[in-house]
Amino acid sequence: MFSFKNYIAVTSLEEAYDELLKNKKNIILGGTSYLRMGNVAYNTAIDLSNLELDYIKEGETCIHIGAMASFRDLEINEITQQLFDGVLDRCVRGILGVQFRSNVRVGATVFSKYGFSDLIPTLLAMDSTVVLYKGGEISLEEYLKEESLRRDILVEIKIKKEGRGSFQSIRKSKTDYAITNTCVTKIDNKIRVAIGVRPGKAVLSYRAMEILNNNERTEEIIDRACEAMSEEISFGSNMRGTAEYRRAVSKNLVKRAIQEVL
Repeated sequence: MFSFKNYIAVTSLEEAYDELLKNKKNIILGGTSYLRMGNVAYNTAIDLSNLELDYIKEGETCIHIGAMASFRDLEINEITQQLFDGVLDRCVRGILGVQFRSNVRVGATVFSKYGFSDLIPTLLAMDSTVVLYKGGEISLEEYLKEESLRRDILVEIKIKKEGRGSFQSIRKSKTDYAITNTCVTKIDNKIRVAIGVRPGKAVLSYRAMEILNNNERTEEIIDRACEAMSEEISFGSNMRGTAEYRRAVSKNLVKRAIQEVL
């Protein structure tokens, strides 16, 4: 379990940011589901629950998902059920149980860049952007490439409204964490291929995307793209699976996802 000396429920993002900078051991609270898995002592826990950041709303060109929206919100909201063929719903619905998904917050998961996440590769394939309180709006792709976590607050995630998507994963049991996963999308006829749980932060397969977006998408080209992905992306081993197993399975998951979006 994690612990903290002080607790504050802030009334504005400015107040939250000021508190965050006061001490390196101050932390922004999300749902705390994953914090509970560690054993870390923090100084001040900063709660954003009063800031009404649990929204999912439709803008003119983008869908806006507030940082305090839960995984359960992604699963049952009418907007996300229709977005990219409901891929956000599909990527989170198998994560443990309803009680757990109701507690996990989108912003905390994305900000922390969890390598075991099913959501992050999906958002990455959807060409999402993140809006940071001080850092402004940047692509999720660029944010994930940053080695360290910013001293900042993730406010919302923005996703383009139009596109197709397919999420694929493999697990030892239905509600277990994924051994590996992938999300493939088609936006304006351009394919994006994201790989997660390598284990490590989700990444795009640029070689696979180049092959798919510069050639007629025949069965041979799809196979070439999957092979290129397996050569480009680094996979590792842990208690859930070996690197060789992840690499072999990912080729089949990516092929299945490509065929689905096409």
